[in-house]
Amino acid sequence: MGERAFVNPSITAQQQEKRSKIKLAFDTPLLIIVLCLAVIGLLSIYSASWSHSLRVGLPASYFLTNQIKWFILGSVIAASIGLFDYKLLLRKEILLFMMGVTVLLLVAVLFVKDDPSGLNRGLFRGSVQPSELAKLVIIVYLAAWLTSRQEQLNKFTLGLVPVGIIVGFIGGLIAIQPDVSATITVFALGGLLFFLSGGDMRHIILMLLLIVLVGGAVILVSDRAERILTFNPNLQNVDDVSYHIQRSLEAVIRGGWFGVGIGKSTTKSTGLPVPWTDSIYAVIVEETGIFGGAIIISLFLLLLWRGIVIARRAPDLFGKLLAGGITFWVVIEAFINIGVLVNLIPFAGNALPFISSGGSSLITTMIGIGLLLSVARMGTVEKNKETRNSNAAVINLRGRNRRRDLPRDRRS
Repeated sequence: MGERAFVNPSITAQQQEKRSKIKLAFDTPLLIIVLCLAVIGLLSIYSASWSHSLRVGLPASYFLTNQIKWFILGSVIAASIGLFDYKLLLRKEILLFMMGVTVLLLVAVLFVKDDPSGLNRGLFRGSVQPSELAKLVIIVYLAAWLTSRQEQLNKFTLGLVPVGIIVGFIGGLIAIQPDVSATITVFALGGLLFFLSGGDMRHIILMLLLIVLVGGAVILVSDRAERILTFNPNLQNVDDVSYHIQRSLEAVIRGGWFGVGIGKSTTKSTGLPVPWTDSIYAVIVEETGIFGGAIIISLFLLLLWRGIVIARRAPDLFGKLLAGGITFWVVIEAFINIGVLVNLIPFAGNALPFISSGGSSLITTMIGIGLLLSVARMGTVEKNKETRNSNAAVINLRGRNRRRDLPRDRRS
């Protein structure tokens, strides 16, 4: 005799289905990774900014309070997006609306000139940076476009040329601001998505050459050329690197293996530029040492792993491109920021995702996480449907979903 399966009579089938849907809405490993990075970011922002806030007459928790508000808003947006089907983004009207708004914002910053830094990068006193939104929109738009053009993808005039026009147009608007790091990121994302979608290798090599040529031209004509031309990875003579990198390396050296203690950094108060945004990783390493810095890198590597898993489990090509593009975008941004501060790559002024202070960066990154959650959820839903269908087929063979018929005794 087989044992009966225990069924709780107080839980109805509808309640069980509702609970299963709620569980499918969230990818637990991804949420844990993002939460860890966000908590580290909040602690680091307060440690890096309280002394500056007091010097300029602001409350000590000014930057921390703002970041908490942005994180709560971003979390609500990410959770909401995660509950929707990401395939809604394949609608032409939604794609055109997103791209149109992005282009208008990128053009607006060139005329409004409302950024206190003196650069044409932000609106509303620099609090909104359209270039951050453009990175996410170019991923969504290209993922949808490449999905719909699979048959013409390997044709030069119908595949590579349109992709180059789309990426070049958005990248050109960002380069005019000028924002060299964001421009290079957009070009890199375009090439990456073209590769992931199955583009011809010859076309990919040609695109890489164009990215290098166009990127080099943008750098040479911008006021950031000096940062590239004077880049010196040789640390034997620290005087050859920029002041920003000198102070950053000073913070890293002071931190040693285990740091000077949380809140005890001195470089943040003695000239390290913007320690709560671009230079926050240097503050973290000074206060927690190489050990703390390695934890940050490990969390981003875990994010890369989880994003790749979600992309592989996506039910369609659009989901794979969307998840892969968003994952590589966040990780590339992180390692550019870290690489700059330890003098591994030329200087670029981008934020450390989830950790640097800033509403535009955090909100757009959280929107990307919401899309990752949506891809993960729909992948799990499709997998469960296949499992239920296969189980139902097996059960049906056993006689109308009931116990199998047993042979009876027959008497002559």
